[in-house]
Amino acid sequence: MQFEERALSFDCGGDCLFGVASVPARPAERGVVVVVGGPQYRGGSHRQFTLLARHLAAQGIAVLRFDYRGMGDAEGEQRDFEMVGEDLRCAIDRFQASVPAVREVVLWGLCDGASAALFYAAHDARVQGVVLLNPWVRTEGGLAKATLKHYYRDRLLQPALWKKIFTGQFNYGAALRSFTGLLGAASGKAAPAEPTAAPSAPAAPSISAAPVPRIADPDLPPLPGRMHDSLAAFQGKVLLILSGADLTAQEFRDAVQASRPWQQLLAAPRVTRYELAQADHTFSRRAWRDQVADWTGEWMRSW
Repeated sequence: MQFEERALSFDCGGDCLFGVASVPARPAERGVVVVVGGPQYRGGSHRQFTLLARHLAAQGIAVLRFDYRGMGDAEGEQRDFEMVGEDLRCAIDRFQASVPAVREVVLWGLCDGASAALFYAAHDARVQGVVLLNPWVRTEGGLAKATLKHYYRDRLLQPALWKKIFTGQFNYGAALRSFTGLLGAASGKAAPAEPTAAPSAPAAPSISAAPVPRIADPDLPPLPGRMHDSLAAFQGKVLLILSGADLTAQEFRDAVQASRPWQQLLAAPRVTRYELAQADHTFSRRAWRDQVADWTGEWMRSW
């Protein structure tokens, strides 16, 4: 299907934001807004978001990818992923004004973009679905446990490690200090670490930061707990895609496996789940990227 790309600009809290809408000749009523994660801009790593938007637009699905405040070409100060609700609301407003056929929106996010999408989704009735790729649920203890469980096990199977050991190039002291520190963090005995996400800049109150009442499992760590409650509060469709070769995805799996409420949420009929066993964090190979785009399009047409 033929599509065009439109450069859009719009105001958000007095700052000018910029985006690109990929618009089919006959757009479906359900469109996609890409929520950029990490210190990225609307193109994404290896043009991931650009190619995703064009892939979906060729299937009749309009897509907006944009820079929220402080990122890419957008004005304003950079802010934490939990404080981009106003940016998302303004982006959806502009998207629908530019593409009036779009009545419903799916938020599509990778890493902390997935987390930001989930925090916002329940606060906007226009959002009827979320696509969550390798959601960010990082805590100091969660990272330590995932590293001990997954990284060190895989490391022992790597020939390069044993080559270093047999040639005398392996730094036993540094390895022991790292391993001991991870054990302490995993057991909760380590001192508080520096923030594991980009520090947040001062920001106006955000819809995505609005409190969601605690629903279940008060023993969950703060970020995984808020993620759980946001998913429970959101009643729309969910597509979850996890990489097999990614520590962030492993942390998410571990958090789910340790929490019955999380398991119950993801077992609901409204949740569709896929895994790419060999894929890395950003699905950097063409085959992985295309598979994600195909799954997204098929899922959006299924309901």
